[in-house]
Amino acid sequence: MTKLTLGSHPFLLGFDQLERLVERTAKSGNDGYPPYNIEAKGENAFRITLAVAGFAEDDLSITLEDRQLVIRGRQADDSDGRVFLHRGIAARQFQRSFVLADGVEVTGAAMEHGLLHVDLKRSVPENVVQTIKIKAGGRSDA
Repeated sequence: MTKLTLGSHPFLLGFDQLERLVERTAKSGNDGYPPYNIEAKGENAFRITLAVAGFAEDDLSITLEDRQLVIRGRQADDSDGRVFLHRGIAARQFQRSFVLADGVEVTGAAMEHGLLHVDLKRSVPENVVQTIKIKAGGRSDA
C-alpha cells in the first residue's frame, strides 16, 4: 500500500505546494515570544496583535517574503552602567512568522500602548465561468 500525500492526490491538481507550505509553517519557530492574538475584524479582514512592550517602532521590522509575513524585533542593549538586582523584562530579539493565503494582503501596521497591530485584508476573487472549446483531432493546444 502506498502512502498518498496531500499534494499527490489525483483530485488535487496544482496543490503540490500546499504540502511545502504546511511544512514551512511547522518549521517557523514557535517559542511563544512575543505573545500574539489573531482576530477577525470583519468578513474579510484580520488583525494580528503582538505584545512588544519595550520595543520602539525603530526596533521592529515587518516584511512580506513569498507570502510569509515576518515580524522581527531587535533592541539595542542600553544597560551600560546600570546594575540590575532583578531583570525580568525581556530584552531579546525575536522573529515571528505567519504564512498568508493567496489574496491576503497587509493593509497597515500601527503601535499602540506596547502592542503592534498588523491589519490584513482578504481580496474576494470574482466568480468566473469559463467555457472550454473542444477541438477535433484529439489534441489540445496546451
